[in-house]
Amino acid sequence: MRTTLILNDRLAKALKRSARQSGKSLDTVINETLLAGLASHRSLPKRTRYRLKPVSLGSVKPGIDLDKALALLDRIEEQEAADSLRPSR
Repeated sequence: MRTTLILNDRLAKALKRSARQSGKSLDTVINETLLAGLASHRSLPKRTRYRLKPVSLGSVKPGIDLDKALALLDRIEEQEAADSLRPSR
């Protein structure tokens, strides 16, 4: 198959150097390099699925409805404002 590859300069120089040193054509060196890369990916160990173990963070305070996010935010802001007005110990 005929295709066009766009290689960065460093990679192109390394492939050309390898072809010169081995006495092989640039096409052969590129094909061998790609095949070796593909083979190395096949030999990688199979990844195991990551399992997350849930941890309880406690229960919700009475009177707070988590379905009403804006009301919850208002309650938190009110509490923070009240806490900031109290004298520090």
